[in-house]
Amino acid sequence: MPAPVVAALYRSRVKLHSVRTHKSDENLPRDGQLAWAIAEVAVDPVPVTPEVTEMVINRVIDNAAVAAASLTRRPVVSARSQALAHPVSTGGDGATVFGPDAQTRVSPEWAAWANGVAVRELDYHDTFLAAEYSHPGDNIPPITAVAQHLAASRGLAGSDLVRGIATGYEIQIDLAKAISLHAHKIDHVAHLGPSAAAGIGTLLGLDPLTIFHAVGQALHTTTATRQSRKGEISTWKAHAPAFAGKMAVEAVDRAMRGETSPTPIYEGEDGVIAWLLDGPNASYEVPLPEPGEPKRAILDSYTKEHSAEYQAQAWIDLGRRLHGRYPQLADPANVVSIVLHTSHHTHYVIGSGAGDPQKYDPAASRETLDHSVPYIFAVSLQDGAWHHVDSYAPSRAARPDTVELWHKISTVEDPEWTRRYHSLDVNEKAFGGRVEIELADGTTIVDEIAVADAHPLGAHPFERADYVGKFRALAHGVLDPAEIERFLALAQRLPELTSAELGGLTITAAGPGILASAHAPTGLF
Repeated sequence: MPAPVVAALYRSRVKLHSVRTHKSDENLPRDGQLAWAIAEVAVDPVPVTPEVTEMVINRVIDNAAVAAASLTRRPVVSARSQALAHPVSTGGDGATVFGPDAQTRVSPEWAAWANGVAVRELDYHDTFLAAEYSHPGDNIPPITAVAQHLAASRGLAGSDLVRGIATGYEIQIDLAKAISLHAHKIDHVAHLGPSAAAGIGTLLGLDPLTIFHAVGQALHTTTATRQSRKGEISTWKAHAPAFAGKMAVEAVDRAMRGETSPTPIYEGEDGVIAWLLDGPNASYEVPLPEPGEPKRAILDSYTKEHSAEYQAQAWIDLGRRLHGRYPQLADPANVVSIVLHTSHHTHYVIGSGAGDPQKYDPAASRETLDHSVPYIFAVSLQDGAWHHVDSYAPSRAARPDTVELWHKISTVEDPEWTRRYHSLDVNEKAFGGRVEIELADGTTIVDEIAVADAHPLGAHPFERADYVGKFRALAHGVLDPAEIERFLALAQRLPELTSAELGGLTITAAGPGILASAHAPTGLF
């Protein structure tokens, strides 16, 4: 993304919505509640700017890329098999599922589920980090599923989908800027349920009251603990955002039928803030666009060049750089210790500050390894590269020299890197840190990196050609060449798509052999 676009983000007009808990007898009016403010943003008919439209297209391509690479992975196969057991429901034409052909349709909430797992499985799509962290691309599967389902009956077009996605990104990112969930061990998808519901509301042109209740129900059903991202991380890590998207679709359905939500969901005496977050005395200032102000938040987010937790992106790039400059670092015999001085969040979530022995375990799950910056830095130092499959292979993780080097790497919190992590100034916000390497010969190597190479302010910012290149690379061998070109051509015309064309926003695996190569488990359905 060009630098002038980035700079423009911070000149947007926002209205700070004050949020605090209220006792029941205070009777907080509906129009004073955060869920209502979110609904008002969703119904604002402000046009989507060209820059935002271009970025929405980029992220639709990005999501499809990482989904293609994960089509035969067990959690994705499992979620897809569940979705395929739920054929088209009444009221629409159904939605597509990544992998089968576009004529295969399922009920939209199950398409949101299956496609959400496929997008998140490799931890390889976009991110936004502030008070809370997020993967706002998780909004795309549920909003797209509803668009496909109702395209014909409601006359929805690509431009409507763009507007819905822009709202989803706006709400999740604005919530992430103001309200920390992880500080209270609540999973970050609690911001995704409301954002996806709001995005669907924009897509369908729903009224504020319906969106208000959908947002409240979506939040109420998607609050869960962070144990899914602690210790031995399970496959639920990929399912959690897909579940939030599925719940958002169902919440909108209920709200459209006139069903109401717990109110006030955020501010109530027994609400989310009082009991799950900062407590009865808490207050927040949530930045939301002024009426008539374009929804630009997607431009604040950034995608991943590497398949790993976002805070590890810059460390992979620094590891690649040091590999080229100091090849001796690949041999653990030459290294006494490696200390990564970084932010509080990086140290305590993916670093040694988490206190998780699994982050140093060669037999740990892939989900655990992609949340272990000591492992990730060790492999990038040794290989000078990162691969979404090879870098996590059990044989790679168990290599004796890697294990030895890995166990010499630790993290510490540096207050300055923590400050920069939370800075609202785009020019100093940082997700990296400083490395200090003590060598066996008594010398020390010190280097640092602020942002990943692919970040808008990094060495090689991602642009359209990079998103297309990522899609081609990850889809190679999974999709036929003609299917790759078909999808790219269609996605890049997103705002011009007709109702009939929205169903083409999916990817079909190359022949039946690709999907058949992965055993589909059986369950209740």
